[in-house]
Amino acid sequence: MQLHDLSPEKGARKNRKKVGRGPGSGMGKTSTRGHKGLKARSGGSVRPGFEGGQMPLYRRLPKRGFYNIFKTNNAILNVKDLDQFEDGTTIDIDILKDAGIVKGRVDGVKILGTGEITKKFVLKNILISKTAREKIETAGGSIE
Repeated sequence: MQLHDLSPEKGARKNRKKVGRGPGSGMGKTSTRGHKGLKARSGGSVRPGFEGGQMPLYRRLPKRGFYNIFKTNNAILNVKDLDQFEDGTTIDIDILKDAGIVKGRVDGVKILGTGEITKKFVLKNILISKTAREKIETAGGSIE
């Protein structure tokens, strides 16, 4: 047996019923759509969630809260996470993404003061907490 000898089981594949081919076919005139009404029309069907004029579920349920379109998504890091960089490195969001410390879509980065730091860095366009600022500046680093 070879690939070109294979065929489906008898009765497994049926021909599509052809509608609208005259009265002799048994599927003529209205083409199995009945008489008039929305479902008889071309392109006619009820939209998702339509309940026949009854107040739909999505309008009956109470609404809660809101979605803030101005919310910023900041990645949170600690001072100890910066210690893996070389001494004197200029750190910004792109460098943190390349190093794999910051993942996904973020609007900014905030550094918190947990841990110790031994090297000095220059930080650009990064939000910093008060304790993190003190630790970075005592280690000899700067913030732009």
